[in-house]
Amino acid sequence: MTQHSNAPADGLSADDLRGLKAALCAMYDAEATVTSCQTQSLKGGTVGEVRLITGLADAAAGRKMPFSLVQKTQQKWERPGDPGSWRREYDLYRSGLDALFDDTLRWPKCLYAEMNDGQDQTRIWMEYTVGDTGYALTPDMLERAAHALGQFQGRLYAGQPDLIGRLTNLSSTTFMKNSCLQIRSWQALRDYLRSESCGLPKHLCGMLIEADANAEVIWQRIKQLPVVLCHRDFWVANIFSTGGSTVLIDWDTAGWGHLGEDIASLIADEPDISRMAENYRRCVPAYYRGFSEYADVSNITDPCIREMMLMNYGFRLAAWHMTSETPEQKALQVDTLQKMYEIHQ
Repeated sequence: MTQHSNAPADGLSADDLRGLKAALCAMYDAEATVTSCQTQSLKGGTVGEVRLITGLADAAAGRKMPFSLVQKTQQKWERPGDPGSWRREYDLYRSGLDALFDDTLRWPKCLYAEMNDGQDQTRIWMEYTVGDTGYALTPDMLERAAHALGQFQGRLYAGQPDLIGRLTNLSSTTFMKNSCLQIRSWQALRDYLRSESCGLPKHLCGMLIEADANAEVIWQRIKQLPVVLCHRDFWVANIFSTGGSTVLIDWDTAGWGHLGEDIASLIADEPDISRMAENYRRCVPAYYRGFSEYADVSNITDPCIREMMLMNYGFRLAAWHMTSETPEQKALQVDTLQKMYEIHQ
């Protein structure tokens, strides 16, 4: 998590302090009182705020205990095609999904969660995850994360635990397709890819034009793959490697998707371009190896990972290239598309 700024301890409201106390009681399994605390802004968005809260608490027979935890506040908003995403982490934490994780892959432990009376804001207090993340993740760590994700999805796919059938607020299997269509159908982008003035190399334009022409055939191939529980934001900023385990944060886009969607994200979503080919070579087999420990995938001869990368991120990169204002941004988008092109060969 990227740390941005400090805020005074009195930045916590009375409701924040009440929630913090409840979280600390859960953390220590005993009555706890906050004696001092500081807040620090972590990553967040226009409709959400994430803060690291550190301090001391009186707990366990009067002993002063240091603590570090994260408070995530999420305002109600509507993601196109996925209106329930704003409260999804709250719903998933309350569902008991954590019982289906193991030591190889999990999410941050929830200490306390609540929704305000107006039903338009959620607040979650969770453990603070310390570990390697972002571009500090090594190829070994990413391969381990891919394998652990495959095991998790394979275990749920094969076992079909009752809890899975009770999950209600999840994004649909068509979420990736609909998101791609929203970009592909942008007439300005279609004209740009076919124009003489397009700044993308012609072979990259041709790759995207061909994918656009064959889109329905590609989606039909993807539709034949097993449906699994996807994280749907499985990229390096949301992955922590700590003590040999993989911890995933930000589950607000989680839902039903097709086998391989998350691995396509891992490889193509704002990647370290210098490692993109290596990540593809290592993570895809690791993912399928993990899944096959629980479910037979020997009949899958067309995994469509490269097609998912192209459909979900290729057109997005082209749109960014069309609107980017600096040569550095445009060069980055070209380089990423070029790696996709090379992987496709």
